Amino acid sequence: MSTSGSWLLAALALLPLVGAAVVVALRGNDRTAKLAALGFSVVEFVLALVAWASFEPGGARLQQAFSFDWIPAFGVHISFGVDGIALVMIAVIALLVPLVIGAGWAEKLPEGRTAGGFFGLILLEQALTVGVFAATDVFLFYVLFEIMLIPMYFLIGSYGGARRQYAAVKFFLYSFLGGLIMLASVIGCYVMAGDELGQGTFDWATLVRVVSDAPLSTQIWLFLGFFIAFAVKAPLVPLHTWLPDATAEAPIGVAVLLVGILDKVGTFGFLRYLLPMFPAASAELAPLVLVLAVAGVVYGSLLATGQTDMKRFIAYVSIAHFGFIALGIFAFSSQAMTGSVTYMVNHSIATGMLILVVGMVIARGGSTRIADYGGMAKLTPLLAGVLLIAGLSTLSLPGTNSFVSEFLVLIGSFPNAPVFTAIATVGMVFAALYVLWLYQRVMQGPLRGSALVDSSGGGAGVDTARGGPGAARAAVLDPEVGAKKGIFDLNGREKAVLAPLLLLIVGLGVYPKPVLDTVAPTVDATMCEARLVDPVQPVQSAERQLQCP
Repeated sequence: MSTSGSWLLAALALLPLVGAAVVVALRGNDRTAKLAALGFSVVEFVLALVAWASFEPGGARLQQAFSFDWIPAFGVHISFGVDGIALVMIAVIALLVPLVIGAGWAEKLPEGRTAGGFFGLILLEQALTVGVFAATDVFLFYVLFEIMLIPMYFLIGSYGGARRQYAAVKFFLYSFLGGLIMLASVIGCYVMAGDELGQGTFDWATLVRVVSDAPLSTQIWLFLGFFIAFAVKAPLVPLHTWLPDATAEAPIGVAVLLVGILDKVGTFGFLRYLLPMFPAASAELAPLVLVLAVAGVVYGSLLATGQTDMKRFIAYVSIAHFGFIALGIFAFSSQAMTGSVTYMVNHSIATGMLILVVGMVIARGGSTRIADYGGMAKLTPLLAGVLLIAGLSTLSLPGTNSFVSEFLVLIGSFPNAPVFTAIATVGMVFAALYVLWLYQRVMQGPLRGSALVDSSGGGAGVDTARGGPGAARAAVLDPEVGAKKGIFDLNGREKAVLAPLLLLIVGLGVYPKPVLDTVAPTVDATMCEARLVDPVQPVQSAERQLQCP
């Protein structure tokens, strides 16, 4: 057993698990359970900051590592370690979970459900997701990859909207079946290592060394097993269809974790497993992945433009963004790959804030339909302001965090994939359309919509509750029609939840160096492991020249 420097990563993996057990035990007292959940999540965030401060960019490939035997007969270990990419994703999880708990503090849960059960499942999901990003044993990664579906299934199926059971089952089946296909490839890698070394192993570093030299045909089959599982998670078109349903039915905080964290496991898998373990197959199949990536950008953008439901709108926006991330990874340049990793971070921040703000709008109006709102900025100017900022970050406005990521992806992808990059820029045009369209419909113009206006006077005789075609017209504010009670601006708790995300959107837009410096050495190591030649290397600084051993 190796324990050098391991206590910090062990604490990051175990603390949310302990917190989940404590919070579930307190399910009889909702307020105490909420306080306990918040306390554990804040301590986890502090530990994540300590882990980041302790990390040495450019040091060992995997740091803060520890390992001990789990199933010795098959060479399976409980092994954890982080590189720059895993570290920043664990930090994002640690940031979002306390914000999700704060945002859901006053949320009305379904009858018979307790806050202890709800927040306990969130902490359990955090623990499993940290394990997925930190696992360095491939079998352990697979096990956690599948187990993390369980708390999310219950969070959607037990606490979600009217079609929650359908959405939860669809989410579970897509991801579980993808994982089973990946298991076949995991076993194939184990057998190959046994043939080569005389003893099978699931150690990631060993498999990178052994499997990467396999014949192309073998690599392709193994690649496809991993790729399908990761493409479902990512989600890439056409394996994306579970996401709009799951996002639409999940509670707001759960949607933040689903879109902001769980989906990143797929793109993380591209970087950690596909490229280093199957370099020849990655190069051979890159055009196929790039086709799926740009298809996702265009398809997601078009579908987002036509959505009538705010939560489904966010799901399709995310599909478009994941297309950009996949483009940057499989364009095979350090610049684009660094952009993709920072895109993973910044998408979690920007989209997490967008989902939370949309949730606050829905909590006030009681409807997810865009047509049921209008002119809300007159009643909630602060809420309108943060929605605009979140939207501008989503469309990658210069000065916001997402711009840096998208710019790096596009400029880094062009040398190797100019056609795909040019097509992907269409998504940037559509982003301005769908984001500003949403904001204009919900926040601008005269006060209108059945979600905001009490039409008991001037709107009599119109079925505004159902949001029918005449609802918005009948509910336009006039002397006989007034705003509904309970439409108020941001309160103190909501300001506290949104403030960190707002600061990061602006801060990382102006100064992204802390994230870039952390992930760049890991990106370079991934490029070397994948045996890639960096097309933009001649214009890089001397410190960033790609030098492989």
